[in-house]
Amino acid sequence: MTTSPETSPDPVSPETPSDPVIPDLLPGEAEHDLRTTVRAVLSERAPLSATLARCESGEPYDPALWRVLARDVGCAGLAIPAKLGGADASWREVAVVAEELGRAVAPTPYLGSAAIATAAFLTLSLTTQVDNSIDTHSEIVNVLAALGEGSSVAALVVSFAAMPAGPFPASVHADASGRLTGTVTSVADASTANALLVPARTPDGTPALYAVDHPGPGVTLTAVTSLDLTRPLTDVELESAPGRLLATGDHVETTLHRALAVGAAVLASEQLGIAEACLEMTVGYLKTRRQFGRLIGSYQALKHRVADLWSSIAQARAVARYAAVSLATGGHDTPQAVAIAQAYCSGVAVRAAEECVQLHGGIGFTWEHPAHLYLKRAKADALALGTAEKHRAALGDLVGLPLA
Repeated sequence: MTTSPETSPDPVSPETPSDPVIPDLLPGEAEHDLRTTVRAVLSERAPLSATLARCESGEPYDPALWRVLARDVGCAGLAIPAKLGGADASWREVAVVAEELGRAVAPTPYLGSAAIATAAFLTLSLTTQVDNSIDTHSEIVNVLAALGEGSSVAALVVSFAAMPAGPFPASVHADASGRLTGTVTSVADASTANALLVPARTPDGTPALYAVDHPGPGVTLTAVTSLDLTRPLTDVELESAPGRLLATGDHVETTLHRALAVGAAVLASEQLGIAEACLEMTVGYLKTRRQFGRLIGSYQALKHRVADLWSSIAQARAVARYAAVSLATGGHDTPQAVAIAQAYCSGVAVRAAEECVQLHGGIGFTWEHPAHLYLKRAKADALALGTAEKHRAALGDLVGLPLA
């Protein structure tokens, strides 16, 4: 028996709510192909031996590697619509690339540019279009086109430790002519960026976002000695630096929160990749290393440790992918999904890296072995975009269970 259109219940009506749609977390064919391509590029152009060597040189970022990933493979513009010059994919694909970059602990500005800054400019492109700010909208569209084709790198000038729903930064102020003054410490991926997006207060205290060119007058970047040698942090000092106003008012905080939420979700996928690589490396070592006449992987205690780690990584994979899918589909529980992903994945990545170092024995503690790169990246990521404790507290507020 069929129901006529006139008597069919409205599937989105408050009186007849539809059943919740369970998203498909399994990667599709396009995601699988993207993963295969990125992994092949990283295997050829960013082996761990080369990453170690670049860290010793003081120049961890490899411009040639970024050109291949951003331009040839198209990773820089995955989240950007085709009409704006991007690949017309989604945050699911962005998360796939982040996972592979985490597996290779590759030094690229992907998180800061292709995730955080891109999310900010995409949000701005919608708000400025609504406001009919034609000149401003055109500039934002041009930035997105440059990001999409891989000819530009952008950075959102906020501390790498900033929480997605945290207070608006108050360290930079603008004068009446739009010149910015202030210092923002520990900014990720700013050292290679030519387009800076700076949150600042206008003379009357209104939150605003300004575009600043780098290099440019009044802009000074100072490298910070950071734990993670593969992701350098930078202090950005602005002294009457000319800025172009892109947005003010409520749009600004919405944009900032959205960009950092995207960054936190993508970071969870990176942390997942770190954990996967550490487990794979450790299991491979346990299968080949002999001690006292037998493979050390045959010891039951070590089997239990890697089995527990495998179980934790399987759960991390589920929450990281759910966060990415929620971003891609605009799920109503996206803030909760992001908080869960960060609260869980950061700890799993650190634990996996610690187990990797310990179960490799003496060689795991040496500079020549890449295990320390994963440990440092995992430890640094655990402090980035909000600690696990802060995300658990945020999750409690979101579900109505605030801390006492």
